[in-house]
Amino acid sequence: MTHIPAHTLNDGTSLPALGLGTWPMDDAEAERAVAEALGLGYRLIDTATNYRNETGVGLGVSASGVPREEIVLTTKLPGRHHGYEETLASFEQSRARLGVDYVDLYLIHWPLPKVDRYLDSWKAMIKLREDGLVRSIGVSNFTAAHIERLEKETGVLPSVNQIELHPLFPQAELRAFHEEKGIRTESWSPLGRGSDVLDDPAVAAVAEAHGVTPGQAVLRWHTQLGAVPIPKSADPGRQRQNLDVFGFELDAEQLRAIAGGDHRRLGGDPEEHEEF
Repeated sequence: MTHIPAHTLNDGTSLPALGLGTWPMDDAEAERAVAEALGLGYRLIDTATNYRNETGVGLGVSASGVPREEIVLTTKLPGRHHGYEETLASFEQSRARLGVDYVDLYLIHWPLPKVDRYLDSWKAMIKLREDGLVRSIGVSNFTAAHIERLEKETGVLPSVNQIELHPLFPQAELRAFHEEKGIRTESWSPLGRGSDVLDDPAVAAVAEAHGVTPGQAVLRWHTQLGAVPIPKSADPGRQRQNLDVFGFELDAEQLRAIAGGDHRRLGGDPEEHEEF
């Protein structure tokens, strides 16, 4: 079983350096994939209300036989539940579907600045943490300006910001901001889903130099940036491969080469994207 290093977050909790993403699995697939991944050594599992698979994820956690306290379980608040009371109610629904007493990491899925209620949700999340129902609170797809507003209004910084991050969109500026604030970067779509990242000759050359797959080279790039990738896979062989990225090291030139091409966003722009 692979041992995964971990990061200490700004609230003192621990976050494994790589996790399992579960979008777009359904409940049945999520149950199988989560149980298998935990058996292989994964300890960070990522879901969301809007993935509609929290029930399956919870069943997978339960079926795995891995002690609950060893698992970092993440879920996310959907846009339609922004607001103080709405967030508290939405969290209880997530907790019931997951079948757990507490959630390790609770994130606001998107900021929805046009709706402008993410600050109210953040205040509710601070309460959930104070009440011991959530261990760590964070955000997803937030810009530096959104995070600065949370800090200014509440004095509480997120422990994590989960953002689109892959070689086509390396987010150097936002990662530097996170570093300065003590926020851990998590990478969604770490392998550039739907793009040709893994066919890039520069990535292939780095992979070949280490005797690994292009996917392993890219995941190693993430971990060496200090980001936490959460690749989705329901295939045990691929899950094992994705986990096996801590036994080699990329040099500075290889890190540059992996993100050396054109840069573009593949997902939504946080200033415009509306997710409910």
